[in-house]
Amino acid sequence: MTLRPIVRLGHPSLRTPADPVEPGEIPGADFQTLVDDMVETMNDANGVGLAAPQVAVGKQLFVYRAVGPHGDIEEPENKVLINPMVEPVPGEVLYDWEGCLSIPDLRGLVPRHPAVRVYALDRDGQSLSLTVEGYEARIIQHEFDHLNGVIFLDRMRDLRSLAYGDEWERYMTTADEHEAQVG
Repeated sequence: MTLRPIVRLGHPSLRTPADPVEPGEIPGADFQTLVDDMVETMNDANGVGLAAPQVAVGKQLFVYRAVGPHGDIEEPENKVLINPMVEPVPGEVLYDWEGCLSIPDLRGLVPRHPAVRVYALDRDGQSLSLTVEGYEARIIQHEFDHLNGVIFLDRMRDLRSLAYGDEWERYMTTADEHEAQVG
């Protein structure tokens, strides 16, 4: 496995919609190596998700790990979604803080659906269908956006909440959130 460079805002792959993965590619060594590399890169960067365009690969693929809002791991295994389709579950849109490995050290309040249905292929090319909610739904929506050339800044309705990490921790988090971030 190899750590891949994570591209930053300004790189064209972050604004280019990704191409679908051909099912015949999935079992191939190159594709499986890409998945392994992405998982290793995400974990090394302390991220909770990473989309192929973030490593300059224009494929509809992302990896993530389901973690709670305070960094507690709900499900320890890494998940792989290929050619995902995401459908919102009816409910009031919720605002919460997001950051991005491709936009280091910035945070902002982003509206997202509280739950989504996901249809995709897994790492083995098998169809899967799941409904997720909460922070996992937020992660999936964020990564799905990357596959469509959208970044979290595009979703923000008010840029006044945009902040650098240190200032965000100092001025914008509650005592409980601050404790969870540094503890």
